Amino acid sequence: MPTKLLQIPTTDGQADAFAAFPDHGERHPGVLMYADAFGIRPVLREMARELAGHGYYVLVPNFFYRHGPAPLIELPEHIGEEVRSAAVAQLMPLIEAHTAERVLSDADAYLRFLTTQPEVGAGPVAVTGYCIGGLLAMRTAAAHPGQVAAVAGFHGPVGADGPDSLHRLNGEVHLGHAETDMTPEALGELNQALDTAGVSYTSEIYPGTLHGFTMSDTDAFNPAALQRHWDRLLPLLDRTLADS
Repeated sequence: MPTKLLQIPTTDGQADAFAAFPDHGERHPGVLMYADAFGIRPVLREMARELAGHGYYVLVPNFFYRHGPAPLIELPEHIGEEVRSAAVAQLMPLIEAHTAERVLSDADAYLRFLTTQPEVGAGPVAVTGYCIGGLLAMRTAAAHPGQVAAVAGFHGPVGADGPDSLHRLNGEVHLGHAETDMTPEALGELNQALDTAGVSYTSEIYPGTLHGFTMSDTDAFNPAALQRHWDRLLPLLDRTLADS
């Protein structure tokens, strides 16, 4: 599986990034993958390679690049609860500094870069994200309705922008929520907002899950939920990017 370390030009500098794609010498549909707050690390590179193995060019940017290249903080091979709390405390100022204006400016740069790579085919792209990356994915899709055919967010604060932002979504959406992040009542409200906005979507709470359930290097990891995530994500991409 070919991989690359890349530099993406943005209005505020160069964002380091990781890319994985099939070794077929062909052009493939593009997928922009936003990491969780812990950023690009072995588990994210492995997830990108897994997705690329299904026929996609997967680009994973370091969206905290303004503060330095990934990794921004030291992380152990396994992020236990005590380590997680300390790491989140270190990263919180970066999260708070990552304003909506920065998100949208960067999204323009990431999509422009992704769609001009020689290995990426013409046509629409997809965006997926984890934790805060789920919110970034939704904001990216809402800002580029003519370009993003599918968006998926997993254990992320996807409703943070309120229902008005959902009207700008044009592609198909899948949201996989953790039990600890979303009550059934809140899920009903979010899904009602998606219905009102006329969005084509699936949105569900993955049973028995904690926030971060897709990440195999954390205590929250749930193998069954990770598989459910692939079972939802891969058909979504196949449906929406088949002609790219």
